Amino acid sequence: MVTETGKNCLAGIRDCALGAVALLGLSLAASPATAQTQLRMANWLPPTHPLVQDVMLPYAEKVREATDGRVTIQLVGAPLGPPPAHYDFAVNGVADITYGVHGYTPGRFKTTVLAEVPFLGDSAEAISVGYWRTYEKMLAQAGEHDDVKVLAVFTHGPGHVFTKGRDLSSMEGVQGAKLRVGGGIAGDVASALGAVPVLAPSSQSYEMLAGGVADGILFPYESVTFFKLDGILDTGLVVPGGLYNTSFFVVMNKARWDALSDEDKKAIDGVSGEALARLAGQAWDAADAQGRAAMEGKVEFLDASQEQIDTISTALEPVVAAKLQEAAAAGIDAQAALDMLKAETAAASK
Repeated sequence: MVTETGKNCLAGIRDCALGAVALLGLSLAASPATAQTQLRMANWLPPTHPLVQDVMLPYAEKVREATDGRVTIQLVGAPLGPPPAHYDFAVNGVADITYGVHGYTPGRFKTTVLAEVPFLGDSAEAISVGYWRTYEKMLAQAGEHDDVKVLAVFTHGPGHVFTKGRDLSSMEGVQGAKLRVGGGIAGDVASALGAVPVLAPSSQSYEMLAGGVADGILFPYESVTFFKLDGILDTGLVVPGGLYNTSFFVVMNKARWDALSDEDKKAIDGVSGEALARLAGQAWDAADAQGRAAMEGKVEFLDASQEQIDTISTALEPVVAAKLQEAAAAGIDAQAALDMLKAETAAASK
């Protein structure tokens, strides 16, 4: 989705500088006469991104409404640092609230990889709701987030393969292809399918594809159009349930959380957790739908054949097994957690 290094991420987005000013204008800070507590949310995306427009800003408004204006959230206009640093910004109090990608700090979070495995589903909303329920009941006990208050975990929509100049009607079209990935399980998936993963920030995707450094990319629909790749890529292989997802967090500094009144904590909890995971998932689904619609006539979509699905499933079995082992190392029953995640995702899909 977005970059592993803030410098490259922000350099690749032309409106980010103007966005710093615009974002301040969009911040939902109440006047000093009504606000008792103002929380600063660190931000590293441009104001046009769906995660800002359709998740973080609406969430800030929901917090304001739930607390009758006693607690407000202001999105910081300029990035405080690179995306991988944002979790620790919340830990250390550099910002009161932060959001980010678990995979941007490899090896730090072991249980969250379960939400990124292939074939979980076609709806970010359903996966995100199932993910939160599983996190709350099973994953939290690993203690990986004990240094913050977790407001939500969620995923973006399912990722697929997009290429230029390659025949994706068979898996031979993927083999040997240089696919840009953002790290984490996406790189493992690319390797398992016989592709050559090329690790690079999302913001460099356009120049890599245009310059022939990469033959394709693993992305959800939304990101293809957001990074304006629909004019370069010509074919997409759509795999039911997706080849991977990306796990996100929204967390708060513990001291700032503890300083809130019990009334405000209860109010914020009421619009966080599953409610925030659902909000984020709905936003991703809407963005994916818009992204796919925008690609019609530019990108040929090929639904994976049963033969391709069987080949992909077999190839990715070792990847899933490795992720289960990784999660189990955190002290949880990884298989039971994955089973719960799948069951809750299925339930949320109905």
